[in-house]
Amino acid sequence: MPMALKLTTATLALIAGFGLFAANAQTTTETPATTEAAAVQIQDYGIGALDAKVKIVEYASFTCPHCANFHTDVYPKLKADYIDTGKVRLEYHEVYFDRYGLWAAMIARCGGEMRYIGITDMLYDTQSEWAASEDPKVVVENLKKIGRTAGMDDAAMDVCLKDEATANALVAHFEENFTKDGIEGTPTFLINGEKHSNMAYEDMKAIIDAELAK
Repeated sequence: MPMALKLTTATLALIAGFGLFAANAQTTTETPATTEAAAVQIQDYGIGALDAKVKIVEYASFTCPHCANFHTDVYPKLKADYIDTGKVRLEYHEVYFDRYGLWAAMIARCGGEMRYIGITDMLYDTQSEWAASEDPKVVVENLKKIGRTAGMDDAAMDVCLKDEATANALVAHFEENFTKDGIEGTPTFLINGEKHSNMAYEDMKAIIDAELAK
């Protein structure tokens, strides 16, 4: 998915909160991120041994169909062959092309690190369902259904979705990493620091095996 439009921190922050939606998203005045937002520390979550010989950083958007395909077709094999065996650590770097993707990330993170991977799997597995509506309120309700399945209650999710400081910090973190690593689309993978575009499992397997052989 190419990045067709650069979304500024201020713009995404306006549309991040649960109660803002399209009305406030039309606001044109941009302000810098607040001190409070800048103080929020964002952690990138991952799966696999921290000391794995191969580290894969995946840049992906929860609303990117190609990312969902990767998690359906490639990820299960990667997990079974390399992540579960301690050879690879996969770290997620979220990309926000739209407000739905940002809201999905805020729901995934709402459950903390312990629930993040499971919610991520559900978001990709059901992407065509929860992200299908053009009505933001329907999308939020769909996301909250996923959160409930993961054991969260509505009150906790509402707090997470209304957290504009975290929304600002998430977007700033995304923009910084996206620019630093020269990412142009999703999914993109950094395999031991080397950048690769989306690929079939056999191609990724060959790269991983070459790294493990070093």
